[in-house]
Amino acid sequence: MAEPPILLTTRQMAEFAARGFLRFDGLVPDSINQRFLGEARENEIPVVAAGTPLDAAYAPGSTLRALVELPLVRGAIESLVGPGCRFDHHFLHLAHVPETFEKHGVRQSSQPIHQDSTIDPGPGFDAQLFYFPHEVTREMGGTRLLPGSHLRIVSEAAVSRYQNLRGQQHVVCPAGTLLAAHHGLWHAGGRNRSDRPRYMFKIRLNPTVLQQRLWNTADLGPDDAAQRPIFWLREPQDPDHLHSILCRPEPWYEQDTGRLEILNRIRFWRCLLGDPDFDADYWLSRIENRPGAGSD
Repeated sequence: MAEPPILLTTRQMAEFAARGFLRFDGLVPDSINQRFLGEARENEIPVVAAGTPLDAAYAPGSTLRALVELPLVRGAIESLVGPGCRFDHHFLHLAHVPETFEKHGVRQSSQPIHQDSTIDPGPGFDAQLFYFPHEVTREMGGTRLLPGSHLRIVSEAAVSRYQNLRGQQHVVCPAGTLLAAHHGLWHAGGRNRSDRPRYMFKIRLNPTVLQQRLWNTADLGPDDAAQRPIFWLREPQDPDHLHSILCRPEPWYEQDTGRLEILNRIRFWRCLLGDPDFDADYWLSRIENRPGAGSD
């Protein structure tokens, strides 16, 4: 019988709301990593119909069933898209070594940065698991991603003209690392310059329940909703305060329009929390404070 899920904490959920992903280094045991790599090399990844309940997508005892039933993985899934979520699709990404491209006379290049199938943006979201079954070195050109990009509404492939964005991250990680990401996060596969093929396996999941307070809210207290002094301070603000996490800018945020991303984060957190009045550092309150609005 599977162990109970370990749900995300409030701070982890706030980090997800702000940056669009959570990273768990070395989470997956090597026994699962080795089984998965063997199946990937032998083309034994199962074919699963879109819309299948996740609990029915992978056979009991299978490698991928063992992966999604790890307590931290299951906890992240249930915290983001809830119990009873649906399987959307999975895909094995394989980055070949330079020699393979040279042999076939094909130019080797990085994948353009993009969002994944963002069709109807809204407060609901899909979760995507990025699983790295082996160590990824810098030379292997691991997935690159742009923290905090998930809530910017764009045509999904139009962002491919952007390159080397300030603050982007390249995944360099130990074996068994897993990222849980919002489906709108900008990302791309890097160019593999090593002498070993690079594998990354992605699973996309759809919610079937309202995505509100699905995580472990035991650490959610009244101080998290209270406003705090801003700008004129005697002491630095606590970097681990919920409002600090939600209002921390990314390096690529412009001085002016970058502030709109903070507003988007707070609106997103309102949806996750189920509280239309929540605010962080008074960002939304100052623009919603319109006495008499709506009256004759």
